[in-house]
Amino acid sequence: MRRYSAYPANPKATKPIFVLLCLAAWCVVAGGTAWGGTIKGMVRFTGAAVEQKKLPVTVDQSVCGKEKDAEDLVLSPEKGIRNVVVSLQPPPPGATWPVSLPNVQIDQQQCVYVPRVVVVPVGGTVEFLNTDRLLHNLHSASTGNPTFNRKTPEIIRVDCDLHPWMRAWVVVAEHPFYAVTNDQGEFVLDKVPPGAYTLQIWQESLGTVTQDVTMKDEAITTVTAEMHKK
Repeated sequence: MRRYSAYPANPKATKPIFVLLCLAAWCVVAGGTAWGGTIKGMVRFTGAAVEQKKLPVTVDQSVCGKEKDAEDLVLSPEKGIRNVVVSLQPPPPGATWPVSLPNVQIDQQQCVYVPRVVVVPVGGTVEFLNTDRLLHNLHSASTGNPTFNRKTPEIIRVDCDLHPWMRAWVVVAEHPFYAVTNDQGEFVLDKVPPGAYTLQIWQESLGTVTQDVTMKDEAITTVTAEMHKK
């Protein structure tokens, strides 16, 4: 397995340590619908309350601290689930990424990946930063692509060999109708053309659920999706 080291950043400035390329000539033509409705929603946890797990820190405690929240399942007081990926599957006809693909960044802050979950277009770029004054050694675990070579849509786990509690997820997306829930478990999908769709809802500990939704003209459609431990 190929592995890349992320070295300490200049303490006066955070700079990219290396660039992880989602390599592909596949890049859709910009030109999807400029209008449409909005799907707003919340992803909620059902079932008994979940206690936030603590993970022991065994190395580099001067920077990392003595323990970390596991963050594999984080809930708001109303049981909204953070870091859920919501997407339209299949996407609206003609759904396209813009010609100029956005760069996405993941930082390493006090031995935690921030943010934990990102969405990057196929053909886009993820920049890994390091604001910690110590060595990190990260690698990816994927199935549809070689390590750090993003050719096809996939959900990819990123770990650190030196700090085993560190984890992040890179969601390589084939179209722009993706969203990641905020601290309250809320998400927004904009400019959705009228039609019947299926929401695909993924969370690292709870797996995947689906929910049907129908858009009418330029309306705002509100959705509440539920997930639970299996």
